[in-house]
Parts: sequence; C-alpha cells; structure tokens
Amino acid sequence: MTEKSHTLLGPVEVRELAEMMQVTPTKKLGQNFVVDPNTVRKIVRLAGVREEDSVLEIGPGLGSLTLGITETGAIVTAVEIDHRLATQLAVTVATCQPEAKLDVINADGMQITSLPREVNVLVANLPYNVSVPILMHLLETFPSIQRGLVMVQAEVGHRLAAAPGSKVYGVPSVKAAWYGDWQISGQVSRQIFWPVPNVDSVLVGFEKYDKPIGTEAERLLTFELIDAAFGQRRKMIRQSLQQVVAGSVPELLNSAALSETARPESLSVEDFLMIARAIHNGN
Repeated sequence: MTEKSHTLLGPVEVRELAEMMQVTPTKKLGQNFVVDPNTVRKIVRLAGVREEDSVLEIGPGLGSLTLGITETGAIVTAVEIDHRLATQLAVTVATCQPEAKLDVINADGMQITSLPREVNVLVANLPYNVSVPILMHLLETFPSIQRGLVMVQAEVGHRLAAAPGSKVYGVPSVKAAWYGDWQISGQVSRQIFWPVPNVDSVLVGFEKYDKPIGTEAERLLTFELIDAAFGQRRKMIRQSLQQVVAGSVPELLNSAALSETARPESLSVEDFLMIARAIHNGN
C-alpha cells in the first residue's frame, strides 16, 4: 500500500470508526458508508475536482469521500446532520490529512440556507431517501454551484438524466433540466458500501448553464406547471393543467406553440417555460 493510500479509509478503518463512535448506519437517515478507496478516487476524478475548487459535500458520514476530495487540495464544506459524525469528521480528516482544508457544518442538508464561503462544485453520496429534494434545494439556494457529481439510487439517477419521451422521464427530470445538463457518469457496485444496500447505485454528473433559462418568478410558475402536469401524467396536457390555469388552456397552449393533445412526458423544460411565459403575458 502506498503512502497516499493511507490518507483514505478502507473497510477496516470505517468499521473501527463506527464501533468507536457506537454508530450504526440507519435507513431513516439513508446511511450507507463507502468503504472502497478506489471508488472514492473514481468519484473525485469524474467530478473533476481541482485544487482551486470550493466543494460542497452533503452527508459525509464517516469521511470516506471527504478524504478523497480534500486529498486534491480543494477546500471542502461538509454538511452532516448527525452530531456525532459531524464532531468526529474534523478529527478523522485532521488525523489522516493534517494539511486538509475542511469546514464541517452540523445541519440538515434540506435546511441550510447559508455557507461560510461560496462553493462551485457539489460532490456527495446523497441520502437515498431524500436525494432529489436535497438536490433541488441546493441548486435553488446556492447559485454559485456550477457543476457536480452525486451518487444516488440507480432509479433516481436515471430519472434525473432522462430526456423527454423516456419511460422514466418525470418531475425530477424536468426540474433538473432547468438548471443544466445531466448525465449518468458511472455505475457503482453494491459491495463498496457498508452496509450493502438492496438497491443499485449510479453516479450522476451535471453542468450548470452559463445563464439561467428564466427568471425566478418564471421558475416558480414553471415548477408549479410541472407538478400539475405530472400529477396526472396519463392525461393530455390540456386536462392536467386546467387545475392551475385560469382561462382557456387550449388557447394558452396555442400561444405557446404546443399541441393541446400533448402529454407531460413529451414536453421539455423549455416547453413548460413557454407555457409559464404565455401565462405571464396574459395568453
């Protein structure tokens, strides 16, 4: 084992840390700790983390991925909901990598609204039970994030990266597309986790657009339309939007150059934005 390998956590170190802290991974918090250093370095490499980056990590747990990020020289802001894990994380990282640049925040990733510094990269093994809500919250709250790579349940990852017309295209797909381009960046073996989960995982990467595709007011209305449309996804768009649109939906769709017989899964985020703009313009 090289000297560099000692800066990361393996299966033995992860279990020793958990035993020392009397921590048992819980389904409630969506905890599955990464125990494979090779996978950690793969994630960091695919995320393109550089020394000059300021990285946000959500749910660092025992610090496996954190150490892979700080190893690059990047500065890391880690947000951990579990007080015991948050307290120990700084100690673990300082022990393995005394030169690491790390701030630890003991908070819920779904609730944070400010950070000690601007971040431009998101890298995280997200809690699987709330991965999409956390992603949407972070992208909405911290516009400085320009790119990222997250590990999520395979089913969720494919939804995030889905294009219009896909069988798995839905609310997460359209809302994610508001912010940038998304793609599946890699597969992850179940065996790199402790405990071993009963679902498959994927790595999803994204690049934010240089400029927002719409205003904040347009985003709010567009997201409302998306929720309404996919709430009745088997219906044509003229029917599913009636509950949130005052006036004639067919006229509205016509002004947005869309067919009133279209179904939600065929519409891009730009299509929903066109509907929102037609509403703002009074049809």
